[in-house]
Amino acid sequence: MFLQRLNPSVKAVTIIVFIIFLAMIFEPVTPLLFLMWTIFVTFIFGKVDVKKYLLYFAPFIIFALGMFWTSIVFADTPNHPDDAIRFFGIDFPKESVLTALALTLRILNVAALSLLFVFTTNTVHFILSMMQQLKLPPKIAYGVLAGYRFLPMLKDELKLIHDAHRIRGVNQAKTVKEKWQNYKRYVIPLLASAIRKAERTAMAMESKGFTGDKHRSFYRQFKIQKQDFIFPVLMLFGFMFSYLIAIQIG
Repeated sequence: MFLQRLNPSVKAVTIIVFIIFLAMIFEPVTPLLFLMWTIFVTFIFGKVDVKKYLLYFAPFIIFALGMFWTSIVFADTPNHPDDAIRFFGIDFPKESVLTALALTLRILNVAALSLLFVFTTNTVHFILSMMQQLKLPPKIAYGVLAGYRFLPMLKDELKLIHDAHRIRGVNQAKTVKEKWQNYKRYVIPLLASAIRKAERTAMAMESKGFTGDKHRSFYRQFKIQKQDFIFPVLMLFGFMFSYLIAIQIG
């Protein structure tokens, strides 16, 4: 799909720029329309599973609703208190409601833009692109990649330790306190295993000639092509259209 083929660095910079743009908007119409545009672009130009997307998006909706309510309840005294909107039989100042709605939609926009990036970007490609296009130091980049690779390995190691304890007849935890005691027993062997893997990785990188030099060659080359500029233009079109509609509404 189109979004998966884009240069990850261009995609990341574009998303950060529009998050900054949204932070300067204090009315609800522009972020509402741009949110709809972002979700539209995600599903039309990216191969994204709907159920998985909704599963990840749901916590942000809950957080945004909490932000909406607290922003209304604890808002400052409005300039026009007589101009009110009725919710659940209670009158709330219209100014406070619009401000709370703008903040809520801003959160949902950040979530939608972040999920667009997460679901359409390969993590390894992103790190490599940051080294080549954004000049990220290789020592930091490969350190992040090593940590990213270790996460599933640590999960498997934890399962091995758990199975080893079961074979040795360690009592299985039933209460929260017993589970906590079990995890405390897992910490030392898990930490020892992580240290051993880190040492082996460091030795392997050094033996292969890794020095952290910025001027190095790459097996996977990432370049900024003409098609990469379509995404910023596409998002800018959606943002400007949303902003113009907001101006027309007033």
